[in-house]
Amino acid sequence: MTHERESLWDYGRYAPHPALHGHVLVGVDGSEEALRALDQAVAEAVARQAPLEILHGWPWAKHGASEGLPGGPGHETSSLLERAHAVLESAVARVREQAPELDVTATLSPHPAAAELTRRGEHAALTVIGSRGLGDITGLVSGSVSRRLAGSCRSPLLVVRGEAAYGGLEHGEVLVGVGTDTETEAARFAFEEAQQRGARVRVLHSCVLPATSGAGPVVSAERLRAELETKARKQSAVPRAAVAALREKFPAVGVETDTVWGGAAESLVEATRAADAVVITAHRPHGRGPSPRLGPVTHALLHRAHCPVYLVPAG
Repeated sequence: MTHERESLWDYGRYAPHPALHGHVLVGVDGSEEALRALDQAVAEAVARQAPLEILHGWPWAKHGASEGLPGGPGHETSSLLERAHAVLESAVARVREQAPELDVTATLSPHPAAAELTRRGEHAALTVIGSRGLGDITGLVSGSVSRRLAGSCRSPLLVVRGEAAYGGLEHGEVLVGVGTDTETEAARFAFEEAQQRGARVRVLHSCVLPATSGAGPVVSAERLRAELETKARKQSAVPRAAVAALREKFPAVGVETDTVWGGAAESLVEATRAADAVVITAHRPHGRGPSPRLGPVTHALLHRAHCPVYLVPAG
């Protein structure tokens, strides 16, 4: 069976290509969500003057296709290949209509979509996916496939979601969430994105109120006020420090730094209502095994953000 699978693959019209570098990679599966991701990937590739790679990974042509494995009964496998080729051909034609000058590569892979996107996206300038689609991803954050994509990316990942991704009102703002003043990779990415869009950057940092307890002496109102003012000064310095050097490197980009009281996840989700995109640092997921747990901020944004979400790996 392995020999048959390889033989069938050798005669495919879209053979796997060597790893590219500095390109924009997008996953497609024929779904409406994937088409929106493709359109966004085209815009990203044009803005970066970078080649575009369109990837269709297993399960091929999930939408409207029967279940099966590559290398199964000859007729079924041939039919799946034809559907898969049709998905890629349609995607390439769509790109040609939007950007005829764009350098486009189409890749059909017998490997699972998430694993292949992770592997081929390692040296990409950006990997783009829809918030739904890609075969067995019925909701991006609902399964282990999506967690692997969000948690193992080694280059920036864009999840296309929200009204801003579907031709909605533009706000002229790129939002970046920072937890510490060392998250400079995400901040730099946000400035670059804002410069491309002709937008401003809003740097948002969230902090929680200090806890008080009735177990000890009652804290006076004056002391509590002083403690809050001290913490506020320290916390407000975090977003300013994160972008201090970037202000000089991107003098044409307007910047707003903001520190708010409250949970980071809720604050960022609410702030995405007035943003064209949000950028956060992609930290390594917690735990081990096939379904590691994403952090609460990443989880919340992938579920509920009102605009596209960029995840930028730390370091």
